[in-house]
Formats: sequence, structure tokens, C-alpha cells
Amino acid sequence: MSSDAVPDVHARTSAYLRVVSELASSPSRDRDRVFVATVLRDHPDVMGAKTVVVALVDAIAREVTGPDEFRQWADGVLPEIERLGVESCREFIRRRVDDWLLCLSVEDGHVPTPAELAEATDWMQRHLAEFSRSPAVLAVVAESARTRKTRNIAENRASSRELRAE
Repeated sequence: MSSDAVPDVHARTSAYLRVVSELASSPSRDRDRVFVATVLRDHPDVMGAKTVVVALVDAIAREVTGPDEFRQWADGVLPEIERLGVESCREFIRRRVDDWLLCLSVEDGHVPTPAELAEATDWMQRHLAEFSRSPAVLAVVAESARTRKTRNIAENRASSRELRAE
């Protein structure tokens, strides 16, 4: 890639990220698959394209009403990621979707098993430790997360006065 192309790649990524924000706030999901296909077809940088798609996955996960709605959305969009030429990028997006499905099911009241937690990335384990308000979920994370730091965060939050007051 020439040094002249770098600003164009960054500008294109930034422009696509602005579109992600608009798409996520729209009540309609009709344009999401076409947007993903366009990004993956037209973006000259694989990592930039992955960044945009992951941002869309994250934004939609925060907007949906639960895991069923998110699974339906993901099933419609995920076939487009086959356009990404790098398997590790495709796998990263698939794992992010799986992480959000776990998180959304936890928000719906599901307490993950240690085995389910083991399937989650370190990022999602930490997210659950930092944001879950469920003592049962925090107990599983405190016991079963991969990293000591995440286990400590969950343990400290589980024993906090603020959480016990709810």
C-alpha cells in the first residue's frame, strides 16, 4: 500500500463508521446486509473493513431487544463476511457475534455455565465482570474466567455494597 493510500483508507473507514451509527439507530434493519456487503467489497483494507463490520455488530447488539432478535439479524448478515479474504477476520466477527449472544442471554436472565463462559472471549468475560448486575453471573465469572484480573473484578463487584443494595 502506498503512503498516499493511507489517508484514503482511514477516511473511508471513518465515513463507514459514521454510517454504522446511523444504521444502528434506525428502526429498520433492511439495509444492514447490503451495507456489510458494500463495505467488504469496496474497502481497500481488510482490517479497516473488519473494524467497520465489528462496529456494526456491536452497535446492533446494543440496540436489539434480546438474543433471539440479534441471532435473526446475525443470520442475515453473517453470510456476507465470506467476502473477507482473511479467515482470522471472519472468525473474529463470528466470535464477536457469539459473545454478544451470550451477553444478551445473560441480560435476559440466563446464568452461563463455566463451559459456556469458557467459549467466550476474554473481552466478553471481562465485559460480564464489569457490567453484569447479577450476583449469580458474577459468581460464575469470579470462579471460571480465564484471567485473574477478570476473576478479581467479578469477585469485587459481587461483594460490593452497591450490588447487594439492589
